[in-house]
Amino acid sequence: MYAQVLTFGAAFLGSAVESVEALTIVLAVGLTRGWRSPLYGTVVALLALAVLVAIFGQLIVTRVPELTLKLIIGTLIVLFGLRWLHKAVLRSAGVIAMHDEDKSYAATVTEIQGTSARQDWVGFTIALKGVFLEGLEVVFIVVAVGGTSGGLPIAVAGGLLAMTTVAGAGLVVRKPLAQVPENTLKYAVGIILTSLGTFWAAEGMGAAWPLDFVSVLGIAAVYFGASRVAVALIRRPVPV
Repeated sequence: MYAQVLTFGAAFLGSAVESVEALTIVLAVGLTRGWRSPLYGTVVALLALAVLVAIFGQLIVTRVPELTLKLIIGTLIVLFGLRWLHKAVLRSAGVIAMHDEDKSYAATVTEIQGTSARQDWVGFTIALKGVFLEGLEVVFIVVAVGGTSGGLPIAVAGGLLAMTTVAGAGLVVRKPLAQVPENTLKYAVGIILTSLGTFWAAEGMGAAWPLDFVSVLGIAAVYFGASRVAVALIRRPVPV
């Protein structure tokens, strides 16, 4: 039960972060050029991503030996999680700027301004590219977390719920979700993915964890503590 909850939570949070970024692109295109083309582009991207989940999810679950799967996917998840955790630490320390969805929205609007509204392929292509590229990370999270834990349907459910929730919020507010604590989410997801990856990679090498899956909590505590030490060591002073 605990493993299922953690699998669902990791898939949900990771997918939510990427969905916010994809939504920002679609909103910028839709509110600037009209909704038909970007919605078509979004649908095509989602169908392509669904095919990828179906194909690679089944291949991973049915074709790859369990220990090999845990070692390879666990290592990849560690690297993926560390990328998010690294950026979150740098943002928390003031080394790099916090991610701003309003700025991302404005940049996308600037990119498509000056084009004719009749050029529907512009809106279609931008939405397709944005949703597909952000969605690839969702696919990786869902397939990796679900395939390694043996709970692919649970991970898929978490990813779908996250995308549906973000899309519904975007439909209601019709503006970038700048109030969503995206950087905090990335920090949390970075720790969760890195901890899960460490757990599975070690199991793939033959290690046995005390308390089995509950050990992930201890690993997460270690990563969180180390990240806070890193933030303290590299923190930039606030300009007076």
